[in-house]
Amino acid sequence: MGGAGPGWGPAGLGVTLALAWSVGAALAAEGPAEPCGTEGWAQDAVPPGAAFVAAASYRGPGNNDTRSNKALPILLWWSGSLFPHFPGDTERIDCPRGSCLVTRSRRVAGHRRTKALIFYGTDFRAYEAPLPRLPHQTWALFHEESPMNNYVLSHSPGIRLFNYTATFRRESDYPLTLQWLPGTGYLRAPAVPLAEKDAWRRKGYGPVLYMQSHCDVPSDRDRYVRELMKYIQVDSYGKCLHNRELPSERLRDTSTATTEDSEFMTFIARYKFHLALENAICNDYMTEKLWRPMHLGAVPVYRGSPAVRDWMPNNLSIILIDDFDSPRELAKYLDFLDKNGEEYLKYLEYKNVGGIKNQFLLESLEKREWGVNDMTLPNYLNGFECFICDKENTRVKEEQEHKKSRGKIPAPRPHIAQFKHMGCPMPAPGFGSVEDLSEGDSWKEMWLQDYWQSLDQGEALTAMIHRNESHQGRFWDYMHEIFLKRTRQH
Repeated sequence: MGGAGPGWGPAGLGVTLALAWSVGAALAAEGPAEPCGTEGWAQDAVPPGAAFVAAASYRGPGNNDTRSNKALPILLWWSGSLFPHFPGDTERIDCPRGSCLVTRSRRVAGHRRTKALIFYGTDFRAYEAPLPRLPHQTWALFHEESPMNNYVLSHSPGIRLFNYTATFRRESDYPLTLQWLPGTGYLRAPAVPLAEKDAWRRKGYGPVLYMQSHCDVPSDRDRYVRELMKYIQVDSYGKCLHNRELPSERLRDTSTATTEDSEFMTFIARYKFHLALENAICNDYMTEKLWRPMHLGAVPVYRGSPAVRDWMPNNLSIILIDDFDSPRELAKYLDFLDKNGEEYLKYLEYKNVGGIKNQFLLESLEKREWGVNDMTLPNYLNGFECFICDKENTRVKEEQEHKKSRGKIPAPRPHIAQFKHMGCPMPAPGFGSVEDLSEGDSWKEMWLQDYWQSLDQGEALTAMIHRNESHQGRFWDYMHEIFLKRTRQH
């Protein structure tokens, strides 16, 4: 499929955002913010209520900001379901560089003190984006989940709609790469002794565990596993390729299998290998499918992030599916390890004292400011809020300095998200090539179409912003325009 047309691509959007921020600086230059009221509101907008003057204080890291609530920048969680404060709709947050009000009330969407809109990637839909895009506001993206949830964000026109990002990619502004790894202690948890795993095998259980109930995903993992099953015993307990029953009704409960329930964990820890195939392929997209087997002392047989080795505790801790020419070759190697305990145990040496050798992993965990299941540290939602709050307070200050200097000090330049902040590749078949698939293959019809239509959606929204569109309903007119353009090109 083709890229963005002339004037619609990422470079053009950069110009648009730069102009937007220039206008924003001009608005800020009009003078100090006034108390919330009807002044300065867009036509038909509803002014904020008393909550924006008397919001309860969430102290966060703390600071020396003495401004009252009515003078603070406002951050609007456009995806209100992710708002990390309860029970109210509005909170004051006190971050290192200044304070902000955060809210999930869209009543303030048009207010000039609303400096940033925060979107959740899974909920973001190009055809529902708030239009027109206001020139004094930045857009921030929080998306820790699978790229399959929104492929709009994997194309340049989609991701470059945003100024700041928090994604699983290490290159994002606020990386969430290790969101599923609590710390090194989680990796060092003791493994089930090899003798117990061998006894498990003698009872008729396979060496390899597969447990998935989310089938037909972009990574097409079931197609690969189905082929692998021809050459080695794989016990599959989930809905996908199901061939074995869990021993109790309690374990068969989906809510048990998706938690770290002790009975469930004890059961799956007896397997030597866990098939750990993510639902989508993208650099740094690593979930519990990878880290949980390592915690338990099983060896992950992994496909997901192509850069996964960068994060591993040592050079021999997982088996990468893509290192093998075929499922048959992989099965041979797993069979070899199954029959040679000494070689198998080399994959668990990272659990020994001093076994975690990867300094990049250790330093990344040490520098991470948010915690995983750690009440002594902020969660990453509150952390990202403060990240955006600090950026907006800095921008406000720079705009004021630009105004006072009568242009001698340049206006702040817009920060625009880059392709590598998400940038996930086109889905590929789990086994074989696209050319091998039948015309009516359900995976092919679903995910390839979704991926390329997502590019069109990003381009359509970009074009609407360029043309200062205010009517969301015109989105499908723009999509039709792009479709006709593609037809002419091909």
